[in-house]
Amino acid sequence: MKKPALVRAFSEALTLVRSTYLLTRPFSSATPSTFSVKKVTKTNFESALEDLRRHVRDADFVSFDLEMTGVTSAPWRDSFEFDRFDVRYLKVKDSAEKFAVVQFGVCPFRWDASKESFVAHPRHNFYIFPRKELTVDGPAYEFLCQTSSIDFLAKHQFDFNACIHEGISYLSRAQEAESLRCLNLAHGGEISNSGSHLEDFKDIPLVRTADILFTERMKNRFSEWRDGLLCSTTRQSQLEGQIKDSKQQLQTVFFKMRPALTLNGFTSHQLRLIQLVIRKHFKDLAYVRVYGDDSSEQKLVVYTDSEDDKDLLLKHLKDEFFEQKERKVKNALGFRQVIDLLSSEKKLLVGHNCFLDIAHIYNKFFGPLPATVEEFVSSVHENFPYIIDTKHLLNVESVIQHLMKKKSTSLSSAFSLLCPQIAFASRSSALASHPFVKVEVQVDEMRSSNWNSGAKHEAGYDAFMTGCVFAQVCRHLDINFQVLSLPTELVNSEKLQKHINLLYLSWNNGDVINLSSRDISSQSFVSHNHIRRYPKIVFSNIVLIWGFPSKLKPGELRECVTKVFGPGSVTSIYYLDKTAAFIQFNKEEFVFDFLVLKETLERNNDPISILHPLSKLLEGGKTGAATYEVYKEICRSSISQVLFADQAQEVGVSLKSEVVESREEVGNQEFHSLGRGTGTQKSNSKISSKLYGPYHHLSSDKVMDALYVAESNIEEKRAITANL
Repeated sequence: MKKPALVRAFSEALTLVRSTYLLTRPFSSATPSTFSVKKVTKTNFESALEDLRRHVRDADFVSFDLEMTGVTSAPWRDSFEFDRFDVRYLKVKDSAEKFAVVQFGVCPFRWDASKESFVAHPRHNFYIFPRKELTVDGPAYEFLCQTSSIDFLAKHQFDFNACIHEGISYLSRAQEAESLRCLNLAHGGEISNSGSHLEDFKDIPLVRTADILFTERMKNRFSEWRDGLLCSTTRQSQLEGQIKDSKQQLQTVFFKMRPALTLNGFTSHQLRLIQLVIRKHFKDLAYVRVYGDDSSEQKLVVYTDSEDDKDLLLKHLKDEFFEQKERKVKNALGFRQVIDLLSSEKKLLVGHNCFLDIAHIYNKFFGPLPATVEEFVSSVHENFPYIIDTKHLLNVESVIQHLMKKKSTSLSSAFSLLCPQIAFASRSSALASHPFVKVEVQVDEMRSSNWNSGAKHEAGYDAFMTGCVFAQVCRHLDINFQVLSLPTELVNSEKLQKHINLLYLSWNNGDVINLSSRDISSQSFVSHNHIRRYPKIVFSNIVLIWGFPSKLKPGELRECVTKVFGPGSVTSIYYLDKTAAFIQFNKEEFVFDFLVLKETLERNNDPISILHPLSKLLEGGKTGAATYEVYKEICRSSISQVLFADQAQEVGVSLKSEVVESREEVGNQEFHSLGRGTGTQKSNSKISSKLYGPYHHLSSDKVMDALYVAESNIEEKRAITANL
């Protein structure tokens, strides 16, 4: 049974009053407010941007978070403990270049001294999509999707339809500059008779009878129309009526205070014939094409008083065309405007384990990522001078580690442990006795002290959690928020100075990069949940091998190497995947001995090679080996084969095509490529040196001497001597 209208209206009013009360009442332990994070798409982007500008301008810090379509383009591109800092950057660079950002959360935080609390504005959850908006910004965008990442987003109710259909597009600064450069080149060219569409006109040979008849007919019509412009009003009306009779294809209008004919219903071929007629027979007529703001197109034949008047008209149209295209470029900036806002305001930015996030921001909104990590951090620091990584904060401050009881430093875990009053809207927590800074959420004119959107792993809410964690960490570091009379004072706080611009370049091995000084250091972990599995890594002592028999187990791999170089010669073995592994020796010289020995054994098909302990590793003839520097070069490649052995094969073929032989340097000597799997092929001395070190020029006698040194058993030496 339906309620009467009056009762129903009263019930709805009570519901509204109750909702408003829940949003504005003081902090309590009741169920938290659950108004959702605002979904910002291209429909409401402009209003959301204006709102964000105001909040960022007043903010003491701004937290952010990104959601991407993937992290690693191949399993071996994951982050390993054996990744040196420059290799780690190349892996991050590959990830940022190959995957898309589909959601970007921004949450400004402002200190309210009157209420002794932070006020957060978390309803800036932007859906972004790399849609092609301009014809001059290159081909359509492409990006990869990692199934685990897409599945993760789907499980957390990510709205893929909103992203694809309503996502906000963008242009990077590099794309904007290139688009404007192309426009300037076009604008600086010669003014053509085709007017605002700026295309050079080429004569069309009149061969077909239909073309000849059409051009004669149009010539007569344009002559009658032009002559009629100077006749009496009565005669002009008759001529206009005659012209309009032909399927309304020609109609007289005024354009830029000049008489003109609109051209409707003609084919592109006919329009080119009309241009031919105008150019050859009418010095006082101009063919122009005019584009509207909605990309509509109008074609006109305009009467001009003189050559100067025609030039003035065409120049005016060309300037209008340029300004219109320039506006389109500016309008296509899209979400880039948010990044420009954050960069121009120079606020303290707070992220969680955010080095990859920063790389995505640079690649999507600035331009191509630099080749080296040093160039990258220098450019980032110029645009974002103050960045805090809460992941780093949680791991370096012992007081925070104590509070977290050495639990996981993931964002959700840190939020639950450090912000229980916000996460659970309850003071019944072990942390309740510890100092706690209050955080209120403001949406429009309403505030809530116990807000929870219920949407973890949504970029907007994750940005909010990141900011809350940072606020609590600052409180535990005894930072006095009451002195924050200006937003810049938090950045200048002495207790924060030592943490600003320190980001994890590699969480796995503790590499920390300082964006200010570009220094890279290795952090000693205080968290028990991260235990080093390997002894100290010395990269110059590492050999990379790939393509070895899949049946070879790690223990067997170690055994066949230590039989040659001694029981304690191998300090660690690390598998990248089932096709590749790192071998770390205890001496750097063993790296080059190993490479020379491997090459010698593969080249010689004799009893030494067949019975040698390394023969098990080289079985099948597809085993490749190289120094760590070649691993770096392989990681630099944009190719991403699933298996590392296939990757090395592809990169080897690619390098082969780039080789330029210099007989002055290498004479007639043949070198071998990255591994046996690529076949015997010529390579340049640079790659050869990386592969074989200083031994790649040795004569066969000296190679055999190196073989003697490498062998550890005196009986094997005697056997070799006997066979010689």
